[in-house]
Amino acid sequence: MTTTTPVRIAMALTVLALLAVPWVPQLVYPVFVMKLLCMALLACAYNLLLGFGGMMSFGHAAFFGSAAYLTGLATKHWGLTPELGLLAGTATAAALGAVFGVLAIRRQGIYLAMITLALAQMIYFIFLQLPFTGAEDGLQQIPRGRLLGLVDLRSDVALYHVVLALTLGGLWLIHRVVHSPFGHVVAAIREHEPRARSLGYPVERYKLMLFVLSAALSGLAGSMKALVFQLAALTDVHWHLSGDVVLMALLGGMHTVFGPAVGAAIVVGLQYYLDAFGGWVTVVTGAIFMVCVLTFRRGVAGAFAALRSTPPQVPPKASR
Repeated sequence: MTTTTPVRIAMALTVLALLAVPWVPQLVYPVFVMKLLCMALLACAYNLLLGFGGMMSFGHAAFFGSAAYLTGLATKHWGLTPELGLLAGTATAAALGAVFGVLAIRRQGIYLAMITLALAQMIYFIFLQLPFTGAEDGLQQIPRGRLLGLVDLRSDVALYHVVLALTLGGLWLIHRVVHSPFGHVVAAIREHEPRARSLGYPVERYKLMLFVLSAALSGLAGSMKALVFQLAALTDVHWHLSGDVVLMALLGGMHTVFGPAVGAAIVVGLQYYLDAFGGWVTVVTGAIFMVCVLTFRRGVAGAFAALRSTPPQVPPKASR
């Protein structure tokens, strides 16, 4: 699958628009866009498992939230710099992904999903009980510090550019993985696992590597979110977040590389702009989700990709 010229132009325009966000705060709030970027990276990282690996997980909130808490702990209580805090959170999520993967990848379908959900609920209970997490109040006042001792992240503009750079780097890595020989083997395993196993591929090893990579990128998103809001809360490890990520992937298009980012923009945008409706936000989001699923079977991005690749229909010649 190659990236066509219109797609590249659209991606370039999107990046330029994102770069311009800090200079038009009266139109778009930079902190809101930073949250959107974190959720877009989380959704695309999750889609590595669901869309390209064929593994349904309900435990990605555990990776996202654990990284947020560990980044907050490292920067606030251990006095580490923000780059080391980000690294600590991402490494913790990767290690947790390895544990989840070892226990879950030998199962398929609903069994794999239930195992990841049960493990994620255990992580939620652990962070609820640990003394440093603040329980329902969360880990607050996480310091942003100076990146590499040079960039003052207390400035929203500086932090925005760091979050944007890390998000784009994570999305580029996902794109490279999907279109690499490793990604092609993962797709083959998804389509016909017994045949891939008969060809000599170590199926469990490929699945575990994909699980760890997805968890690490999800952890990076959680670590950035902790620095943006200076808070790590129980909502970051709650199963509702895992459900939102599934919704983003399905809504954007789970068989596209960047489609889940579109789904993340839709879901986060609805939650932000419909916040005044209170509990009705869930009802409105659910209604929009049903309409999109019924209208765009491949997701929003998948539908546009299919529309672009559909050859023009030539009308038949009139018979005499």
